Order: sequence, then C-alpha cells, then structure tokens
Amino acid sequence: MDARFMIFVLFLVMVIPLTCSQNSVKRKDASSLGEKVRQLMDWSAKRPVIRLNGDKFKQFVKATPRNYSFIIMFTALSPSRQCAICKQASEEFQIVANSWRYSNAFTNRLFFAMVDFDEGADVFQSLSLNTAPSFMHFPAKGKAKDKDTMDINRIGFSAEMITKWIAERTDIHIRVFRPPNYSGTIALSLLFMLVAGLLFLRRNNLEFLYNKTAWGIACLCVVFAMISGQMWNHIRSPPYAHRVPHTGQVQYIHSSNQAQFIAESHIVILLNAAIAIGFIVMNEAASSKGNIGKRRILVVVGLAFIAIFFSLLLSVFRSKYHSYPYSFLIR
Repeated sequence: MDARFMIFVLFLVMVIPLTCSQNSVKRKDASSLGEKVRQLMDWSAKRPVIRLNGDKFKQFVKATPRNYSFIIMFTALSPSRQCAICKQASEEFQIVANSWRYSNAFTNRLFFAMVDFDEGADVFQSLSLNTAPSFMHFPAKGKAKDKDTMDINRIGFSAEMITKWIAERTDIHIRVFRPPNYSGTIALSLLFMLVAGLLFLRRNNLEFLYNKTAWGIACLCVVFAMISGQMWNHIRSPPYAHRVPHTGQVQYIHSSNQAQFIAESHIVILLNAAIAIGFIVMNEAASSKGNIGKRRILVVVGLAFIAIFFSLLLSVFRSKYHSYPYSFLIR
C-alpha cells in the first residue's frame, strides 16, 4: 500500500509542474499574440500600409504565434534606385489597403505592409528577392507557397488584379474604391471653352468647318489616341518608361498585358499612323490619273509602309501576349 501511495505521489509531483508549465506557456503565447494584434491594429489605424523593417518583419511576420495573414509589397521607392514603376505599384497597393481598411468587412485577420529595400535589405536577402516591386502573401498558418507570390509580369499590378489575387489566396473579397479624379472634367471643360472661343472669333468665316481633310485628320487623331491606350494612361497615370535597376536598360514597352508605359502608347500611335499613311498613299495612287510609273512607285511605297509597320505593331502585341502564335516579317 505504501509503495502504491509513493508511486502516486511521484506521479503527481511530475505531472502537475509539467501541466502548469504548459498552461503558463499557452497563456504567455496568447498574451504575446494579443499584444502583436493590438500593435498591428494601432499601426493600421494610423496608416493602412504598415512600414516594416528587418526586425519588425521577423517579429510580426515570421515569428509565432500568429493568427493573421500579411499582404506585403517589397519595393524600392528611393529616387536613387531609379524604380519608376515602384511608385505606380505603391499607389495601386495603397488603394487596395485603403479599400480594405475602411470597408465594413475589415477584420484583424489580414494586414497590409510594405518593406523598402533601403529599410529591410536583410529581408530581401532572406527571401532571395532580386527585383522590385514584388507582392507576397504570408498565411496565418504554414509556409508561403509559390502561388503566394503575385505574378505581376503576367497579370500586372492594378488594384483590381491585386484584390483578385488576394481573394484567391485568402478568400477575402475587397471592393476597390478609387479616389475621385476631376482633372479630366476640368481639361474637357477648358477644351470646350477654347473651341467655343475659337468659333466666336471666326464667326464670320466658318468655311474651315466644311473642310473634309481637316475633319478626317481630327477623326484619325481621336482613333489613334483611343486605340493606343491614352484613356488608360489618363486613369492610371503610368510612368513614361522604366529603367531596370540592375542592368540600367530602359524599357519602353511593358511586358504584361495588364499594364503599359506612356512611351508604349506613343509607339503604338506612330505605328498605326504609319499604317494609315500607307493605305492613304495606295488609295491616292489608285484613284489619281497621273503618270503610271509614279503611281506604281506610290503603290509599292504604300504597301511597304503597311507591311513593315504592321509587322512592328504585331511584334509589340506578341511581346505583351506571350502565347500569341502568329507573326509577320518580324518576330
């Protein structure tokens, strides 16, 4: 009886401290998690996109316990880095973060953050990141997978595409709210005032309104502007071009079919204008009654314009839609 009693006492002596220790660890973890969430909520209330350095990244993103997810943009906003596209991506990311922070569905299960290369170079090194910008999802449980890195070369980085990617990774749907932009309304009003003033000054001589060539050129200018993406440029305000930080090369054509540069629109306008000129030259050669030799030369010139510049335009299209299988003269 004494032996059994002694064994029971020894069992209690061993189990009770272990149980107390486990409970203490759980309480400590819960307390640590609560402090982390409260700190993140305070930062998020002041600024929807939380700025993280190396230490904060380790404490709030990599360290456990953690019951929340992070959407983090890795960027290089310093002017010395010459990353023009980073500013545009940051603006789109800010729109998404603001839309989430001030929506009715906002919870403490998802936070947005940003790591700048100059503030967290060690984070870039630990994640083997060599380019910016980059968007990554860090889930509440488990390690990040390949799909937790957003493929901006394929889908771009517009706010709408970021929210779609977030919904795929977290099942959280964010409705994008963009701030109103009145610059277009003001510009249109000024244009109407300018046209009205011009008509008033020329009210006694309005023959130019019946000039078919002038109206044709005006219509072509509108068409070229619309099909080149000028309206998209007006809405998204992309950079003129992008200088690759590591190589120093300047990119005038964006590799994604969801984004573009202003220079790209100008290139498309010039190519379409050259193709239109080719058709006009061929039409004039066919309809005129001049020297037959000169008309044949004009036909050849017009056809050359169409073939060469359409090939270049198709090449630009192929560079953005990589799966497009067709080409003409120039690959």
